[in-house]
Amino acid sequence: MLNQARAWIGALTDIGLSLIALGIVLGVLIGNKLAFVGDVVGNLIGLVNQLGSAGLVGLIALGIIIWLLRGRSA
Repeated sequence: MLNQARAWIGALTDIGLSLIALGIVLGVLIGNKLAFVGDVVGNLIGLVNQLGSAGLVGLIALGIIIWLLRGRSA
């Protein structure tokens, strides 16, 4: 049962990462004109700025995020 839950969570994470990548590409190509895309690029830039201004804590948080997402297929 735990393996099945882990597989579902992994699949949902893969779908989410794919949607984020699609949002970035559409945001760069089209801009913020599509309703479901929103400001994905602006939100990512804001996240990077927040992590950068947090110093060591931001660096640790970025490392944890990369560690969690490592190994996922795109």
